[in-house]
Amino acid sequence: MLLMPPTFFAILTISVLYWFPVRRWMSRWGATPSDLTRVMAGDALLVNPTYSGTMAVIVNASPDHIWPWLVQIGYRRGGLYSYDWLDRLFGYLDRPSATRILPEFQNLAVGDEIPLGRGPSWPVAAIEPNRALVLDMRNLGGFDWVWQFGLYPVDENRTQLVTRSCVRSRSVWARLATSVIEPAGFLMTRRMLLGLKERAEALRASSVRESGANERPAA
Repeated sequence: MLLMPPTFFAILTISVLYWFPVRRWMSRWGATPSDLTRVMAGDALLVNPTYSGTMAVIVNASPDHIWPWLVQIGYRRGGLYSYDWLDRLFGYLDRPSATRILPEFQNLAVGDEIPLGRGPSWPVAAIEPNRALVLDMRNLGGFDWVWQFGLYPVDENRTQLVTRSCVRSRSVWARLATSVIEPAGFLMTRRMLLGLKERAEALRASSVRESGANERPAA
């Protein structure tokens, strides 16, 4: 009887744990059941994807505090609000992500391309101010990729910020490559959502302070 080495069983166990519970958790981090089933603006661009992940975070701010940060993303723009040192290491950014609103990058429109340093640009396929941004990277090497963001008000002061990434691999090798980079994609996207949350909440707090100062009666 052929005995398998302990290393084989360790690798098998780790692979099974990753492929089922861990991968499933990463592909729906922060998302509610309604987030997973909701129809988003760019869903029709890529049907029958080989991978789909929906992630979300509650932002204690309204959509108009989130939107200015989202539309200014990109290389030599507002950045990506993720792990800047990694984005700069791989040439996707050349400077830290912005900590202020940049007025010159607020007029994003369908057909514009968001630059990404050494990476391919992200064409804007759909945009609804304070509601949705869809980036269409189909025909990108061996796979198609549609990445979108949706802003869904929970109440007057809270917004569900949702991102959905759909990929369709055109070959076995592309599918393997996609699976390999999924953990890195999860970590960077999660950090981006948290970066957007931090900035939007800080902008809301600043707006509240300014509003209070303006309403204060003169001495």
